[in-house]
Amino acid sequence: MVRGVNSAAGRQPNSSSQNPGKRIVTSGSKGRAVAIAASQPQRTPLRSLRWTLVFAGVIAVSASLGATIALLMPVNLTQQTGEKAVGFEDLFKNGFQYGISRPVNILVMGIDQGLDTEEAPKGAKGPSDMLSSRSDTMLLVRLDPDTNKANVLTIPRDTKVEIPGLGTEKINAANWKGGAELASEVVSKTLNDVPVDRYLRVSTLAFVELVDVMGGIEVFVPRRMKYDDFTQKLHIDLKPGLQTLNGEQAQGFVRFRHDDLGDIGRTQRQQMLLKALQKKFQNPLMLARLPQIFSVLQKHIDSNMSLGEMLALVQFGVQTQHSQFHMVMLPGRFSAPDEFELSYWLMDPSAMSRVMKTYFETEPVVDPTISSIDEPTTETDNPADLRVVVQNASEDPQGGQRMADVLQQAGYTNISIDEDWPEPLAQTQVVPQWGNLEAAEKLQQSIGNGEIVSDSTGNLRSDLTVRVGRDWAKAQKAAKPQQ
Repeated sequence: MVRGVNSAAGRQPNSSSQNPGKRIVTSGSKGRAVAIAASQPQRTPLRSLRWTLVFAGVIAVSASLGATIALLMPVNLTQQTGEKAVGFEDLFKNGFQYGISRPVNILVMGIDQGLDTEEAPKGAKGPSDMLSSRSDTMLLVRLDPDTNKANVLTIPRDTKVEIPGLGTEKINAANWKGGAELASEVVSKTLNDVPVDRYLRVSTLAFVELVDVMGGIEVFVPRRMKYDDFTQKLHIDLKPGLQTLNGEQAQGFVRFRHDDLGDIGRTQRQQMLLKALQKKFQNPLMLARLPQIFSVLQKHIDSNMSLGEMLALVQFGVQTQHSQFHMVMLPGRFSAPDEFELSYWLMDPSAMSRVMKTYFETEPVVDPTISSIDEPTTETDNPADLRVVVQNASEDPQGGQRMADVLQQAGYTNISIDEDWPEPLAQTQVVPQWGNLEAAEKLQQSIGNGEIVSDSTGNLRSDLTVRVGRDWAKAQKAAKPQQ
């Protein structure tokens, strides 16, 4: 179900994303509600600024950067709130008192304007024409002020869905066929009628320019990536290791598909880049570049959020801790070569339902015609039923095997040892590949240390991926003489 955003007092959803909804934000010490108008934005001098704030707000939430943006907004314009014109300098006085009044779901789409673009629909007008092709990236973001959590679901672009007017298609065709409204409808219907309150579309060109303005981002490239496609003017040549990538290289890092992971590898690298952006934005040197960053973003953004909502996103970013930021990928598997004419990502309905309940508080839709896919097994917390993959990143040649032995003693019997993780890690990581946080916490308790990395960058064959760090290997060696 697609809905508008409503106030905390009235949460009956609207029937369509085209209904602007009522309110999600409050401001002022007395909690005065800020009215919003969230259908297609009007063409005012503030429109590009609004788009800029939307993307900045989403970055703030996903990278805990709201404080930077909120305190140093380099503008001196006004926005009508319904009562009076309020200067931005006033908005940031007295602690910046905007906030989200209730949980809100935002569909974020990255649209590739460079290489894989489709022709915009005939008769389309306005800046949104540039964002009317297939979506290259699709994220569903949930911001919950009750728990101060931000949850992000990454939806692979090749996910097999039913699109009104197209039939069976990849989900990235929804924006091309019917824009953000149809994309929101398809996402909602596919994911147990999860409400989609707002949308944000951003060109991938913005990402390239943004990375360059920021002076590059530091990313660990796990393997050699080399590919040339002269027809698409695509040239990727990245060597493994930790390095600083410019905008073109960062785009190549995400676009690379010529390995055994294909589009899912891209999805995992998208999550890696989000973390790299988070780290970069935390650098105080970025403050001086905010005017350039906003200048880049305002050219490439389209959204149906109001100024008040954007400010609320920024404020939420101020309050969101890194530990409260969770990422997960839509569970599923690759289609077999003989299953369909095209290659799809086939969603696991049972595992998806668990993810939607855990991360979006959306109950499963009862449909007896849907059966679960056999793998991966995410519907159990029983150690014996979970698939655990161990990757050694401790620089101890026996670190992986020692971890496997400890896990087996703790009752985990379905264990496999993967190739060593190419980047040495100081701290052990537990990655809940398909979002099973409870199982990750139990495993963490079993091994005695390490951190839970709430994303989907682990081994696809696992429910839990354990990367053995130097901390665990050192602790094991210290304890060995006492055994």
